[in-house]
Amino acid sequence: MAHQETTEPRWLDVPTPDVHLRAMTWGPDDAPIALCLHGFPDTAHGWRKVAPRLVDAGWRVVAPFMRGYAPSSTSVDGSYHVGALMDDALRVLDAAGPTGRDVVVGHDWGAIAGAGLAAMPDSPFGKAVIMSVPPAGSFRPLGQVPDAGKLAAHLPRQLLRSWYIMYFQLPLLPERSASWVVPRLWRRWSPSYAADEDVALVLDAIGAQDNWRAALGYYRATIRGSTPPPRYAELHEHWLAPLRLPTLYLHGAEDGCASADYTRWVEPALPPGSRAEVVDGAGHFMQLDRPDDVARRIVDFVGVVG
Repeated sequence: MAHQETTEPRWLDVPTPDVHLRAMTWGPDDAPIALCLHGFPDTAHGWRKVAPRLVDAGWRVVAPFMRGYAPSSTSVDGSYHVGALMDDALRVLDAAGPTGRDVVVGHDWGAIAGAGLAAMPDSPFGKAVIMSVPPAGSFRPLGQVPDAGKLAAHLPRQLLRSWYIMYFQLPLLPERSASWVVPRLWRRWSPSYAADEDVALVLDAIGAQDNWRAALGYYRATIRGSTPPPRYAELHEHWLAPLRLPTLYLHGAEDGCASADYTRWVEPALPPGSRAEVVDGAGHFMQLDRPDDVARRIVDFVGVVG
């Protein structure tokens, strides 16, 4: 069946006590949901190439703009903790109409939230697809990680690649950096992808001061280890835990954000029924630079809806 990449998504509004979330959705309302969570610096538009292929396989794609990314609102609580991202995802699923056959697909920060949802003992999802950021539970406890010496050897280069994380902890200066940080990261993370359209979409979503500060808040809340508001505390406990759901882990071979070599530590830590795959020729934003390959792997794992 031919995919319709030009098909316009419908909009789903999800008011919550803390944020007003807006999500794009493709496919029939009664189909099982593939809840697709984007990361930084990206938007829900990043799923526009994969979505038609998942719809062809019988899925309804629901892709929210993460909190702080316009047209979703910033957080009244000022919370950008992983538990808050998980809560948002569950509220979007609830608003869309859970079917009991739904899956979560997460990339970058969406992968971190997706890993938390896949670690929940009572997760409403059947399977998870985690992309480009290894689940934190794969490296815990550190003393029991296999080949710990080889893992440690990756750290110096990773620290250089992750310069922006520590830069975001500085006062004032990062707040004025959206216009150069966003295009620089896209160029380095997916070097073979022509990113001008997506960079413009990202700056539309987080170029304004309050939205950019919200995007920085994800990194600040995590690095500084701040305590999430009580409404998110229970969910927040799961993001560092081992995964429980069958999970497909995908990492681009040309990812300039984090090495695909980490896949060797992710794979043995995954639960039964899981697998880890490296996508040849793909950068960090693999759902955009290799959409056919990525969609095929996702559908092969989550199945075609009959």
